[in-house]
Amino acid sequence: MLKVINDVFWFWRGVRVFALVGGSGTGKSFRAKLVAQKFGIDLIIDDGLLIKGEAIIGGRSAKREKLYMAAVKTALFHEKAHRDEIARALQKQRWKRILLIGTSEKMVNKIAERLQIPHPHKVIKIEDIASRQEIDKAIQSRRVEGKHVIPVPAIEIKRNYPRIFYDSIRVFLQRNLGRTALRTPKLYEKSVVRPEFAKRGRVAISESALSQMVIHCVDEFDDSIRITKITVRSDSQGYRLTVVIELPFGTQLSGNIHNLQQYIIDNIERFTGILIEEVNLVVDRFSK
Repeated sequence: MLKVINDVFWFWRGVRVFALVGGSGTGKSFRAKLVAQKFGIDLIIDDGLLIKGEAIIGGRSAKREKLYMAAVKTALFHEKAHRDEIARALQKQRWKRILLIGTSEKMVNKIAERLQIPHPHKVIKIEDIASRQEIDKAIQSRRVEGKHVIPVPAIEIKRNYPRIFYDSIRVFLQRNLGRTALRTPKLYEKSVVRPEFAKRGRVAISESALSQMVIHCVDEFDDSIRITKITVRSDSQGYRLTVVIELPFGTQLSGNIHNLQQYIIDNIERFTGILIEEVNLVVDRFSK
């Protein structure tokens, strides 16, 4: 009910939320200003930062974190103080359109929920605005050199995050975005940074640790449910789990399985900050 009231409030204000999604290192931040210019977007949320025009007006960058998992939590506004800071900054600004940048629709929806703004009404995929060759080149650069882009001028990064600043690039945007051409091409400066976690290499949660968390969640939810197998897969959008279970004979399936599914997702995401893209529960058999 509160979410409905909140969405009505933003709709009444004429606010529209956009999202740009794509895998890690595919060039989303590099093209953020291109999307903002085409759709007349006032503000950008990117990796924990609130950006207006050429300035950072709130938040803190996930790219300053020393560990990858901490960076994920920052990008998802895991800490209440971080969320509150952005909420206050949003209240002070006069804006109608905002762009959320993330690796998946689930990620941008979670950001929207945590910042108490509506889910994106328009989702733009990186494949819609960049060629396969451009995406592959960006991924290669990220993999080999560990370089990340923040869509603000170098002076902003040098002032706020001097220790991770690497270089700056200037881009003259004069190209089509989908089927629509930009009306007024502009020169934008972007900052190239090398986060501490990029220097150390990506640190992700181990399959063993994640499996133990699932076992704990299931046992806490209902200790009569037995797990017979757990499969963990991960990609740029998050983790995908398949959990094979054995249920006591007579267990009511309809709402119970869905509740267990959500319980696993909510608890793992809350305690680790990682994104669980999906949890598939497979009932292997019923036991007496």
